[in-house]
Amino acid sequence: MSATPTIAILHEHPDWFRPLFTELEARGVSFERLDAASHLYDPSEARVPWWLVFNRASPSAYLRGNAQSTFATLHWLRHLERLGVPVVNGSDVYALELSKATQLDLLTTLGLPFPKSRVINDPSRAVEAARALRYPVLVKANIGGSGAGIVRYESEAALATAVREDRVKLGVDGTALVQESAPLRDGHITRVETLNGKFLYAINVFPATGSFDLCPADACQTVSGEELVGTACAVDAPKSGLRVEGFTPPREIIEQVERIARAAKLDVGGIEYLVDDRDGRHYYYDINALSNFVADAPRVVGFDPWLPLVDYLQQRAGLAVTEARAVAGAAAAAEAA
Repeated sequence: MSATPTIAILHEHPDWFRPLFTELEARGVSFERLDAASHLYDPSEARVPWWLVFNRASPSAYLRGNAQSTFATLHWLRHLERLGVPVVNGSDVYALELSKATQLDLLTTLGLPFPKSRVINDPSRAVEAARALRYPVLVKANIGGSGAGIVRYESEAALATAVREDRVKLGVDGTALVQESAPLRDGHITRVETLNGKFLYAINVFPATGSFDLCPADACQTVSGEELVGTACAVDAPKSGLRVEGFTPPREIIEQVERIARAAKLDVGGIEYLVDDRDGRHYYYDINALSNFVADAPRVVGFDPWLPLVDYLQQRAGLAVTEARAVAGAAAAAEAA
Protein backbone atom coordinates (compact mmCIF):
# COMPACT_ATOMS: atom_id res chain seq x y z
CA MET A 1 0.00 0.00 0.00
CA SER A 2 1.25 3.47 -0.89
CA ALA A 3 2.60 5.73 1.83
CA THR A 4 0.52 8.51 0.25
CA PRO A 5 -2.92 8.72 1.89
CA THR A 6 -5.01 7.45 -1.03
CA ILE A 7 -8.80 7.71 -0.72
CA ALA A 8 -11.25 5.59 -2.71
CA ILE A 9 -14.63 7.18 -3.40
CA LEU A 10 -17.40 4.78 -4.35
CA HIS A 11 -20.21 6.56 -6.15
CA GLU A 12 -22.81 6.03 -8.86
CA HIS A 13 -24.37 9.41 -9.65
CA PRO A 14 -22.37 11.17 -12.41
CA ASP A 15 -22.78 14.75 -11.16
CA TRP A 16 -23.53 15.01 -7.44
CA PHE A 17 -19.92 14.92 -6.24
CA ARG A 18 -18.16 17.19 -8.68
CA PRO A 19 -17.50 19.79 -5.94
CA LEU A 20 -15.90 17.08 -3.80
CA PHE A 21 -13.58 15.95 -6.58
CA THR A 22 -12.70 19.56 -7.41
CA GLU A 23 -11.69 20.31 -3.82
CA LEU A 24 -9.66 17.11 -3.49
CA GLU A 25 -7.82 17.93 -6.71
CA ALA A 26 -7.20 21.51 -5.59
CA ARG A 27 -5.52 20.22 -2.43
CA GLY A 28 -3.49 17.61 -4.27
CA VAL A 29 -5.14 14.75 -2.38
CA SER A 30 -4.59 11.35 -3.97
CA PHE A 31 -7.95 9.69 -4.64
CA GLU A 32 -9.57 7.15 -6.92
CA ARG A 33 -13.15 7.16 -8.18
CA LEU A 34 -14.88 3.76 -8.13
CA ASP A 35 -18.08 3.05 -10.06
CA ALA A 36 -20.64 1.51 -7.73
CA ALA A 37 -22.73 0.41 -10.72
CA SER A 38 -19.92 -1.65 -12.28
CA HIS A 39 -17.70 -3.07 -9.58
CA LEU A 40 -15.83 -6.23 -8.65
CA TYR A 41 -13.73 -7.43 -5.73
CA ASP A 42 -11.97 -10.57 -4.49
CA PRO A 43 -13.44 -11.94 -1.24
CA SER A 44 -10.16 -13.77 -0.53
CA GLU A 45 -7.95 -10.67 -0.70
CA ALA A 46 -6.11 -9.60 2.44
CA ARG A 47 -5.61 -5.94 1.60
CA VAL A 48 -6.74 -3.16 -0.71
CA PRO A 49 -4.73 -0.24 -2.20
CA TRP A 50 -6.49 2.52 -0.25
CA TRP A 51 -6.05 3.94 3.21
CA LEU A 52 -9.65 5.12 3.39
CA VAL A 53 -12.88 4.37 1.50
CA PHE A 54 -15.66 6.97 1.26
CA ASN A 55 -19.05 5.45 0.51
CA ARG A 56 -21.18 7.73 -1.69
CA ALA A 57 -23.48 5.05 -3.14
CA SER A 58 -27.11 6.12 -3.42
CA PRO A 59 -30.29 4.16 -2.61
CA SER A 60 -31.93 5.94 -5.56
CA ALA A 61 -29.56 4.23 -8.03
CA TYR A 62 -32.41 2.08 -9.32
CA LEU A 63 -34.01 5.24 -10.72
CA ARG A 64 -31.01 5.55 -13.05
CA GLY A 65 -30.98 1.90 -14.11
CA ASN A 66 -28.32 0.96 -11.55
CA ALA A 67 -30.23 -1.13 -9.04
CA GLN A 68 -27.35 -3.63 -9.07
CA SER A 69 -25.25 -1.17 -7.03
CA THR A 70 -27.50 -1.13 -3.97
CA PHE A 71 -26.87 -4.43 -2.22
CA ALA A 72 -23.49 -5.08 -3.86
CA THR A 73 -22.28 -1.93 -2.11
CA LEU A 74 -23.44 -3.30 1.23
CA HIS A 75 -21.59 -6.58 0.64
CA TRP A 76 -18.38 -4.76 -0.30
CA LEU A 77 -18.48 -2.42 2.69
CA ARG A 78 -18.75 -5.41 5.00
CA HIS A 79 -15.82 -7.02 3.19
CA LEU A 80 -13.71 -3.88 3.68
CA GLU A 81 -14.60 -3.71 7.36
CA ARG A 82 -13.58 -7.35 7.80
CA LEU A 83 -10.18 -6.38 6.40
CA GLY A 84 -9.96 -3.48 8.84
CA VAL A 85 -10.15 -0.79 6.14
CA PRO A 86 -11.57 2.49 7.52
CA VAL A 87 -14.83 3.36 5.76
CA VAL A 88 -16.59 6.72 5.93
CA ASN A 89 -20.33 5.95 6.12
CA GLY A 90 -19.80 2.24 6.53
CA SER A 91 -22.09 -0.75 6.34
CA ASP A 92 -24.13 -0.02 9.47
CA VAL A 93 -25.35 3.40 8.42
CA TYR A 94 -25.64 2.39 4.76
CA ALA A 95 -27.92 -0.49 5.78
CA LEU A 96 -29.90 1.97 7.88
CA GLU A 97 -30.34 4.28 4.89
CA LEU A 98 -31.68 1.33 2.91
CA SER A 99 -34.54 0.83 5.35
CA LYS A 100 -36.97 3.53 6.39
CA ALA A 101 -38.51 0.92 8.68
CA THR A 102 -35.23 0.37 10.54
CA GLN A 103 -34.75 4.13 10.82
CA LEU A 104 -38.02 4.30 12.77
CA ASP A 105 -36.78 1.51 15.05
CA LEU A 106 -33.69 3.61 15.80
CA LEU A 107 -35.82 6.67 16.55
CA THR A 108 -37.98 4.55 18.85
CA THR A 109 -34.88 3.33 20.68
CA LEU A 110 -33.75 6.93 21.15
CA GLY A 111 -37.19 8.03 22.32
CA LEU A 112 -37.55 10.56 19.51
CA PRO A 113 -40.78 11.41 17.66
CA PHE A 114 -41.72 10.37 14.12
CA PRO A 115 -44.99 10.31 12.17
CA LYS A 116 -47.29 7.41 13.06
CA SER A 117 -46.46 4.54 10.74
CA ARG A 118 -47.06 0.89 9.93
CA VAL A 119 -44.81 -1.43 7.90
CA ILE A 120 -46.27 -3.74 5.24
CA ASN A 121 -44.88 -6.25 2.75
CA ASP A 122 -48.05 -6.79 0.73
CA PRO A 123 -50.26 -4.09 -0.79
CA SER A 124 -53.33 -5.98 0.42
CA ARG A 125 -52.48 -4.90 3.98
CA ALA A 126 -52.25 -1.17 3.17
CA VAL A 127 -55.88 -0.27 3.94
CA GLU A 128 -55.78 -2.20 7.21
CA ALA A 129 -52.51 -0.50 8.19
CA ALA A 130 -53.94 2.94 7.45
CA ARG A 131 -56.93 2.40 9.75
CA ALA A 132 -54.63 3.03 12.71
CA LEU A 133 -53.64 6.40 11.19
CA ARG A 134 -55.16 9.72 10.20
CA TYR A 135 -55.69 10.50 6.54
CA PRO A 136 -54.13 11.64 4.33
CA VAL A 137 -51.53 8.87 4.42
CA LEU A 138 -48.37 8.17 2.47
CA VAL A 139 -47.28 4.81 1.15
CA LYS A 140 -43.48 5.07 1.12
CA ALA A 141 -41.16 2.50 -0.42
CA ASN A 142 -38.71 1.27 2.20
CA ILE A 143 -35.84 1.99 -0.22
CA GLY A 144 -36.48 5.31 -1.88
CA GLY A 145 -34.33 8.32 -2.64
CA SER A 146 -35.12 11.77 -4.08
CA GLY A 147 -38.79 11.35 -3.21
CA ALA A 148 -39.19 8.20 -5.28
CA GLY A 149 -41.73 5.57 -4.30
CA ILE A 150 -43.95 7.89 -2.24
CA VAL A 151 -47.66 8.24 -3.01
CA ARG A 152 -50.21 10.22 -1.00
CA TYR A 153 -53.79 9.03 -0.50
CA GLU A 154 -56.47 11.41 0.74
CA SER A 155 -58.98 8.80 1.87
CA GLU A 156 -59.52 5.12 2.55
CA ALA A 157 -61.59 4.88 -0.63
CA ALA A 158 -58.71 6.25 -2.71
CA LEU A 159 -56.22 3.83 -1.15
CA ALA A 160 -58.58 0.86 -1.49
CA THR A 161 -59.11 1.67 -5.18
CA ALA A 162 -55.35 1.88 -5.76
CA VAL A 163 -54.86 -1.50 -4.07
CA ARG A 164 -57.66 -3.07 -6.09
CA GLU A 165 -56.19 -1.71 -9.33
CA ASP A 166 -52.69 -2.98 -8.42
CA ARG A 167 -51.25 0.56 -8.31
CA VAL A 168 -49.68 0.30 -4.83
CA LYS A 169 -46.02 -0.57 -5.32
CA LEU A 170 -43.70 -1.43 -2.45
CA GLY A 171 -40.34 -0.84 -4.07
CA VAL A 172 -37.03 -2.62 -4.42
CA ASP A 173 -37.26 -4.84 -1.33
CA GLY A 174 -41.04 -5.41 -1.33
CA THR A 175 -41.49 -3.41 1.87
CA ALA A 176 -43.17 -0.07 2.52
CA LEU A 177 -44.32 2.28 5.23
CA VAL A 178 -47.89 3.43 5.53
CA GLN A 179 -47.43 6.75 7.30
CA GLU A 180 -49.47 9.78 8.32
CA SER A 181 -48.92 12.75 6.01
CA ALA A 182 -48.71 15.81 8.23
CA PRO A 183 -49.51 19.32 6.99
CA LEU A 184 -46.19 21.17 7.01
CA ARG A 185 -46.03 24.22 9.23
CA ASP A 186 -44.97 27.19 7.07
CA GLY A 187 -44.81 24.85 4.06
CA HIS A 188 -41.36 23.39 4.60
CA ILE A 189 -39.35 20.56 6.07
CA THR A 190 -35.95 21.06 7.71
CA ARG A 191 -32.81 19.15 6.80
CA VAL A 192 -29.95 19.21 9.29
CA GLU A 193 -26.54 18.21 7.98
CA THR A 194 -24.01 16.62 10.30
CA LEU A 195 -20.30 15.85 10.03
CA ASN A 196 -18.47 13.55 12.43
CA GLY A 197 -21.53 13.45 14.68
CA LYS A 198 -21.79 17.24 14.97
CA PHE A 199 -24.12 19.88 13.57
CA LEU A 200 -22.82 21.33 10.30
CA TYR A 201 -25.71 23.46 9.02
CA ALA A 202 -29.46 23.33 8.42
CA ILE A 203 -31.82 24.46 5.70
CA ASN A 204 -35.55 24.78 5.32
CA VAL A 205 -36.67 23.09 2.09
CA PHE A 206 -39.92 24.18 0.43
CA PRO A 207 -40.97 21.37 -1.93
CA ALA A 208 -42.64 22.00 -5.24
CA THR A 209 -46.41 21.46 -5.10
CA GLY A 210 -47.20 17.75 -5.09
CA SER A 211 -43.53 16.74 -5.04
CA PHE A 212 -41.68 14.62 -2.50
CA ASP A 213 -38.24 15.33 -4.01
CA LEU A 214 -36.36 17.14 -1.24
CA CYS A 215 -32.81 16.66 -2.53
CA PRO A 216 -31.06 19.91 -1.51
CA ALA A 217 -28.63 19.75 -4.39
CA ASP A 218 -31.61 19.98 -6.74
CA ALA A 219 -32.79 23.29 -5.28
CA CYS A 220 -32.94 26.03 -7.88
CA GLN A 221 -34.08 29.08 -5.90
CA THR A 222 -33.88 30.73 -2.52
CA VAL A 223 -37.18 31.58 -0.85
CA SER A 224 -36.84 35.12 -2.16
CA GLY A 225 -36.66 33.83 -5.74
CA GLU A 226 -32.90 34.23 -6.35
CA GLU A 227 -31.52 31.66 -8.76
CA LEU A 228 -28.92 29.32 -7.25
CA VAL A 229 -25.77 28.51 -9.19
CA GLY A 230 -22.95 26.02 -8.95
CA THR A 231 -25.25 23.14 -8.02
CA ALA A 232 -23.99 19.64 -7.53
CA CYS A 233 -26.45 18.32 -10.11
CA ALA A 234 -26.87 21.28 -12.40
CA VAL A 235 -28.72 19.34 -15.08
CA ASP A 236 -31.65 18.55 -12.78
CA ALA A 237 -31.78 21.69 -10.66
CA PRO A 238 -33.73 24.04 -12.95
CA LYS A 239 -36.59 21.52 -13.19
CA SER A 240 -37.06 20.80 -9.50
CA GLY A 241 -38.96 23.83 -8.26
CA LEU A 242 -37.42 23.47 -4.81
CA ARG A 243 -36.79 26.58 -2.74
CA VAL A 244 -34.41 26.72 0.22
CA GLU A 245 -33.27 29.00 3.00
CA GLY A 246 -30.57 28.77 5.64
CA PHE A 247 -31.89 28.07 9.12
CA THR A 248 -30.59 27.48 12.64
CA PRO A 249 -32.75 24.96 14.55
CA PRO A 250 -33.43 25.25 18.28
CA ARG A 251 -30.73 23.83 20.54
CA GLU A 252 -33.01 20.90 21.46
CA ILE A 253 -33.25 19.86 17.81
CA ILE A 254 -29.50 20.12 17.24
CA GLU A 255 -28.80 17.97 20.29
CA GLN A 256 -31.33 15.35 19.16
CA VAL A 257 -29.93 15.30 15.63
CA GLU A 258 -26.42 14.78 16.96
CA ARG A 259 -27.71 11.87 19.08
CA ILE A 260 -29.24 10.31 15.97
CA ALA A 261 -26.04 10.77 13.97
CA ARG A 262 -23.90 9.13 16.65
CA ALA A 263 -26.31 6.24 17.21
CA ALA A 264 -26.54 5.65 13.46
CA LYS A 265 -22.73 5.74 13.02
CA LEU A 266 -23.34 8.50 10.50
CA ASP A 267 -20.03 10.12 9.53
CA VAL A 268 -21.62 12.62 7.17
CA GLY A 269 -25.29 12.96 6.33
CA GLY A 270 -28.58 14.73 6.70
CA ILE A 271 -31.46 14.17 9.10
CA GLU A 272 -34.85 15.55 8.14
CA TYR A 273 -37.78 16.60 10.29
CA LEU A 274 -41.07 18.39 9.88
CA VAL A 275 -43.29 20.40 12.19
CA ASP A 276 -46.89 19.15 12.09
CA ASP A 277 -49.14 22.17 11.71
CA ARG A 278 -51.90 20.37 13.64
CA ASP A 279 -50.03 20.16 16.93
CA GLY A 280 -46.88 22.28 16.45
CA ARG A 281 -44.59 19.36 17.33
CA HIS A 282 -41.55 18.23 15.38
CA TYR A 283 -41.21 14.73 13.91
CA TYR A 284 -38.14 13.09 12.38
CA TYR A 285 -38.81 11.06 9.26
CA ASP A 286 -35.58 10.40 7.30
CA ILE A 287 -31.91 9.66 7.95
CA ASN A 288 -29.75 10.25 4.87
CA ALA A 289 -26.25 8.82 4.67
CA LEU A 290 -25.83 10.43 1.26
CA SER A 291 -25.36 14.18 1.70
CA ASN A 292 -25.81 16.21 -1.42
CA PHE A 293 -24.99 19.58 0.08
CA VAL A 294 -27.27 22.46 -0.74
CA ALA A 295 -26.69 24.23 -4.04
CA ASP A 296 -24.78 27.52 -3.81
CA ALA A 297 -24.06 26.84 -0.13
CA PRO A 298 -21.98 29.99 0.59
CA ARG A 299 -24.98 32.14 -0.32
CA VAL A 300 -27.55 29.95 1.45
CA VAL A 301 -25.75 28.93 4.66
CA GLY A 302 -22.73 31.24 4.69
CA PHE A 303 -19.91 28.78 3.97
CA ASP A 304 -18.84 25.95 1.68
CA PRO A 305 -19.51 22.60 3.47
CA TRP A 306 -17.31 20.71 1.02
CA LEU A 307 -14.27 22.28 2.72
CA PRO A 308 -14.80 20.81 6.22
CA LEU A 309 -15.80 17.53 4.60
CA VAL A 310 -12.47 17.30 2.77
CA ASP A 311 -10.70 18.35 6.00
CA TYR A 312 -12.41 15.39 7.68
CA LEU A 313 -11.44 12.96 4.91
CA GLN A 314 -7.81 14.09 5.09
CA GLN A 315 -7.80 13.66 8.86
CA ARG A 316 -9.29 10.16 8.63
CA ALA A 317 -6.83 9.13 5.91
CA GLY A 318 -3.89 10.53 7.89
CA LEU A 319 -5.03 8.69 11.01
CA ALA A 320 -5.27 5.45 9.02
CA VAL A 321 -1.67 5.88 7.84
CA THR A 322 -0.45 6.56 11.38
CA GLU A 323 -2.26 3.53 12.79
CA ALA A 324 -0.98 1.25 10.02
CA ARG A 325 2.59 2.35 10.61
CA ALA A 326 2.22 1.80 14.35
CA VAL A 327 0.93 -1.73 13.77
CA ALA A 328 3.74 -2.47 11.33
CA GLY A 329 6.31 -1.09 13.76
CA ALA A 330 4.99 -3.20 16.62
CA ALA A 331 5.02 -6.31 14.45
CA ALA A 332 8.61 -5.63 13.38
CA ALA A 333 9.70 -5.10 16.99
CA ALA A 334 8.01 -8.34 18.07
CA GLU A 335 9.71 -10.26 15.27
CA ALA A 336 13.11 -8.78 16.15
CA ALA A 337 12.67 -9.77 19.81
